Amino acid sequence: MPSSAVHTFADPEMYFAGIRNLQIDGVITKSGEFRAESTHIDLHRLLMYRSDESLPRIMKVVPSGIRTGIVFATDLGEPSMLINGVEIADGQISRNGLDWEWYLRSSAPCRWGSVSLMPEDLAAASKVIIGHELAPASFARSLTPPTAALSRLRKLHEAADHLAKTAPDILAKPEVARAMETALVEAMVLCIADRRSGDMRNVHRHRASVMRRLEEVLTSAPDRPLYMPQLCATVGASYTTLRDCCQDYLGMSPKRYLWLRRMHMVRRALRIADAEKTTVTEIATNYGFWELGRFAVAYRLLFGEVPSAALRRPPEHPNLSKSSSWCGNSLN
Repeated sequence: MPSSAVHTFADPEMYFAGIRNLQIDGVITKSGEFRAESTHIDLHRLLMYRSDESLPRIMKVVPSGIRTGIVFATDLGEPSMLINGVEIADGQISRNGLDWEWYLRSSAPCRWGSVSLMPEDLAAASKVIIGHELAPASFARSLTPPTAALSRLRKLHEAADHLAKTAPDILAKPEVARAMETALVEAMVLCIADRRSGDMRNVHRHRASVMRRLEEVLTSAPDRPLYMPQLCATVGASYTTLRDCCQDYLGMSPKRYLWLRRMHMVRRALRIADAEKTTVTEIATNYGFWELGRFAVAYRLLFGEVPSAALRRPPEHPNLSKSSSWCGNSLN
C-alpha cells in the first residue's frame, strides 16, 4: 500500500539510521548545528527519498543488493557531491551499484534525492519505454542524463514531496500513487537510457576493492585503535595506494578518516555512559587519545561542547551502541 513519512533530525546518528532501505554509515565532517529533514515515499514498486542537510558529511552506503537506483541534487545550483571520488556536478546524477559499497560525500549543506526499483521492475519498465531492458549497474558512477529528463525527474520528485508534506492522504490513494509512480519511473529510465551498464575500468575496481577491505578491517576491530603500518598490512595496500583511495572516495587522508571515526565513537560512548561510573579520561584513552588537552580542544571544535558536558547529560539512545553506523561500531 502506498505510504509516506516526513521526519526532522537534530542528531546525525538518528538521521543516518533513519535512511530506510539502505545501510548508511555516516560522519559529519565540519562543526556546527546539524539539522536535516527527510521524506520517504513508498509507492507500488518505486521507493523515493528526499533530504535537506545543514552540514557536510560522508556517507558510506552498503547497498541492499535487491534494489537499483539513482541519486541526484534536487535543485539547480546545488553544490557538487562526489560519489567514490567522482564529481556529481549540476546536471548529473549518480547511478548506484547493486553490490558494491559506495561513498557519497558533500562539501556543504545540500539537498538531494533518490529513486529506486527492483532490477526486474527496471528491466520491465525500460523494455516498454525505450525498447530494450536496462540492467543494474555493477558500480556506482556519475552520468549526464538528457537535460529534459533530469528536469522532469526533479519536478516530479518535488511534487511528490509536496504531497507527502501537505496531503499524504491524497498521495496514499492507489490511483494517485500509480500515476505518480508511472511518471517517476519513466523519468528515471530516460535519465539512464542513453548509457549501457558495463564493468568499470580495472583501476576503479581495484580502488573499490581496497575501500571494501579497509571497511572490513575497521569493522572487525571496532574497539581498538589501528595505526597506519598495521592497517596497510592488513588491507594489503601500500600507504600511497590507501591514501589515494581515501582522498578520492572520502576527500581526506586515511589518518584523518581514522581520527574522525574515533572521535565520533568517543562521543557515542560519552553520551551513553554513566557519569558516576566512568570519566572522560577513561573513555578518551580507551579509544587511543592520550593527549587529553588536545583531545578536549578538538572535541569541542568538532561537536560544539566540551567532553564533560556530553558525559554529564543523562544517558540517551542506549540502543545506538548496537547501531551499524560509523558512529556506533566501527569508529576506529
